[in-house]
Order: sequence, then C-alpha cells, then structure tokens
Amino acid sequence: KHSGAEVVRNVVGTDCDAQFGTRCIPCETGTFMNEPNGLTRCFSCFSCDPGSGLSIKQNCTSISDTVCDVIHGYFCKSWTDSAGCSKAAKHSACKPGQRIKLPGTSRDDTVCENCEEGTFSPDGRNCILWTQCSERQTKVQEGSSTSDVVCINGSMRHRYTLLAPFLGLAVVICLLIPGV
Repeated sequence: KHSGAEVVRNVVGTDCDAQFGTRCIPCETGTFMNEPNGLTRCFSCFSCDPGSGLSIKQNCTSISDTVCDVIHGYFCKSWTDSAGCSKAAKHSACKPGQRIKLPGTSRDDTVCENCEEGTFSPDGRNCILWTQCSERQTKVQEGSSTSDVVCINGSMRHRYTLLAPFLGLAVVICLLIPGV
C-alpha cells in the first residue's frame, strides 16, 4: 500500500511481483499527476500559448496542470474553474456605423450595436451626432451611419440674393442698348 501523497505525485515505475510491491516514480519536469491511479506515465503540462491569447496564471507542478488566463484584447472561449482558460479569441471590432455597446472582457466578446438615426461612427467605436448646418451654411451631403453631414460656408439663398440684382441690371442693359 502507498500513502495518498505518494501515489498522487507519482506514477507506477514497476508493477508488483512476487518479491516487491508496486514501485512508484515521480513525474518528470513538464508533466504532472493530479489523482491516484495505476498509470505508468504522467500527463503532459498544458502550454499557454501567447500567440493564441493565453498567459500563465499558475505554473505546472508535479501534482497540478498549468492554469492559463487570457491576455489583454482576448476573451476566453473555453473556461473551467479548475483549469482556467484553454482556448481564447481576439475581441471583435465593431464595424463603421456601429458603436461599442459593451467592451470585451476576459470572459466575454465585445458587444456592438448599430448607430441610431442622426448619428454616425466612422471607426466603430462611438456614435457621434450629425453636424447641424448653421443658417449661414448649406448642407451639400446628407449624413449616414458612417459619415457626417457636410456643410459649406455661405447660404445658397444668400448667393441668389446677391446675384439677382446683377442679373436684373444685365437684362435692363440688354434691353436698353440696341444690338446687344
């Protein structure tokens, strides 16, 4: 018989025979055994790959596997309280015309929503109110969910008001001067 501590930290090195009982050996570095059993090999430690969005939260020991967490900008897609995160994904980016409703966390992806009428988002972060053209400006382009209203200085009505007297004068001159 073996004590629980000895069995948990070890695996069977040699089976029992007529002369000796079962002999256990410790797990090698990079392997672990977390429960009593009759296995002859330890389990390989899980690797927290930074390229996959994972970082080490707790190192592997002879009696426990590596526990991974997610790095900033990622969220966990497969999580257990005992083993941590085993699969992560990058947070989604909201599209132009949308805003971030809820920013991504280590457990949840970003939640996006469409901009309301009268607002726009060129970069998918925040929705901004459309510009209101002043009385001295003319709207030359309507706003959309991805772009603002475009205004130019000077009212079209104001231009016609200035142009009308000159046109009237030109007509009078043409009528008064024969041959023009």
